[in-house]
Amino acid sequence: MRLMMEGFRLRRRSAFYAFIFFCCWGVISGAAEYVKYKDPKKPLNVRINDLLGRMTLAEKIGQMTQIERENATAEVINKYFIGSVLSGGGSVPSPQASVETWVNMVNEMQKGAMSTRLGIPMIYGIDAVHGHNNVYKATIFPHNIGLGATRDPALVKKIGAATALEVRATGIPYVFAPCVAVCRDPRWGRCYESFSEDPKIVQEMTEIIPGLQGEIPANSRKGVPFVAGPNNVASCAKHYVGDGGTHNGINENNTIISQQGLLSIHMPPYYNAIIKGVSTVMVSYSSWNGVKMHANHYLITDFLKNKLRFRGFVISDWQGLDRITSPPHANYSYSIQTGIHAGIDMVMVPYTYTEFIDDLTLQVKNGIIPMSRIDDAVRRILRVKFTMGLFEKPYADLSLADELGKKEHRELAREAVRKSLVLLKNGKPGNEPILPLPKKAKKILVAGIHANNLGYQCGGWTIQWQGLSGNNLTAGTTILDAVKSTVDQKTEVIYSENPDEDFIRKTGASFAIVAVGEPPYAEGFGDSLNLTILSPGPKVIKNVCDIVKCVVIVISGRPVVIKPYVDMIDALVAAWLPGTEGQGVADVLFGDYGFSGKLSRTWFKTADQLPMNVGDPHYDPLFPFGFGLTTQPVKQN
Repeated sequence: MRLMMEGFRLRRRSAFYAFIFFCCWGVISGAAEYVKYKDPKKPLNVRINDLLGRMTLAEKIGQMTQIERENATAEVINKYFIGSVLSGGGSVPSPQASVETWVNMVNEMQKGAMSTRLGIPMIYGIDAVHGHNNVYKATIFPHNIGLGATRDPALVKKIGAATALEVRATGIPYVFAPCVAVCRDPRWGRCYESFSEDPKIVQEMTEIIPGLQGEIPANSRKGVPFVAGPNNVASCAKHYVGDGGTHNGINENNTIISQQGLLSIHMPPYYNAIIKGVSTVMVSYSSWNGVKMHANHYLITDFLKNKLRFRGFVISDWQGLDRITSPPHANYSYSIQTGIHAGIDMVMVPYTYTEFIDDLTLQVKNGIIPMSRIDDAVRRILRVKFTMGLFEKPYADLSLADELGKKEHRELAREAVRKSLVLLKNGKPGNEPILPLPKKAKKILVAGIHANNLGYQCGGWTIQWQGLSGNNLTAGTTILDAVKSTVDQKTEVIYSENPDEDFIRKTGASFAIVAVGEPPYAEGFGDSLNLTILSPGPKVIKNVCDIVKCVVIVISGRPVVIKPYVDMIDALVAAWLPGTEGQGVADVLFGDYGFSGKLSRTWFKTADQLPMNVGDPHYDPLFPFGFGLTTQPVKQN
């Protein structure tokens, strides 16, 4: 009997161990299957399908939601499965935040995403439209209008690569750049974000995309997003499409043009961007023939996704869905339905994200928006995240900290400044050219508020959304500082913002450098019907140039009214918005390098002529598209 009982116990124990073994094996094998999407050796589509198949509706809609940094706690990201976070213009963890502060902030948010059931990493995006422009001590490159004047796509590609390193240094893997708008009217407040009025030049300058993302591998499929590795960032071609062609240059307005005109002028840069593997495309606030772009199913889904075979994700602009209605947010349910149906995959809802999530969830559950549309959006978002390697390396580190504002990047920016300067006039009729200037002069007068104002020199989208005035916003060199460091040690440099005639005569200056132009602005705040130089600029030109030989440097985001003053000026230079490296201006003024830039935009005589672009029947410019005098470097200088 005892032996029977012992045998029974042994059998029961064996059965128990077998049960435990099979349970453990089930867990292990289940875990192996569970991490299929986390296996970098699996084909991309296998990983996407595996993950997509596991996701709930809440997790999918979370992926489609991008919220502003100030709301993005780890708890919020975890609770709502938030797929993306952004910094709006000037949105920073703290004033003059260090690289470490940025990295820690992004990683803290990432912890919230990684602690969700499926551990899908969030993607952090930021505007880096002329360098890492939100960040203290980053290198600020010339705005795109200046880069267009260089006619140098290889240089622009290097700028993309340098920008990517500085952005990655702060732990951020995604930039809302480049703007590939074809600005057809300089009255538009974003014209400086456009490389040119000529689509061919904008197409050439899409070389910034392989700079940012890395060179797409040979023989790879076209239209598929590509990011080479942790030294590169996902980029965003914007603003799709026609944002540079709005009526009277009014920001977010209506672009009135035929389909042929849209496809021949505004669409070509997107062909190049897609071929180069751009990861995302941002939709424009503007309309095409009265239809809001955020609501345009034909252009977003039929054309961009289906005809051009773009495989990355389409992102809205800031509160872009709200603006489908007028006034904005008047019928948010309708806006969500229309925008998501149109083909927008990720939605920038900086603040009202719970309203967006709740409403979209309800619309899917009620069959208003089909699950197939949600799956298309999430598939595209996951494709970009997998391609970037975010699943393998979700957290940032400080290994690239030294890249921010480093000497090599500042030298690159200085080169870009030199090549972007366009010489419009050099000497009065019958007189010798005044440029290049001699470094050895007894006295030089530098005048104008733009000569000693780093904020004015950098323009909008610098540290803050609308830009700033003054010299304490970030690290850089003003034109005045550059002149002082370039001329002979014995040369006296006298500076006055707004000198009167007596002051000018008393200086006894051999010549004067006058820097005038526009104040900083961004987006609609920069819309202007008159395009005048900021006061007291015109008065400074007149006072100085009446008395002494003068070189006038125009610091502006576009051509401005200059015709009334041209005859009194000895030499005229368009310096655009050169950024932090003002030394590049002095390099060319004093002949260490020659002038080589060519106008990427037509320079009008009067604002009444606008819009006026090269090829127009009524073309009558002050300086035509492509114009630019040249000088040779001076060795003995």
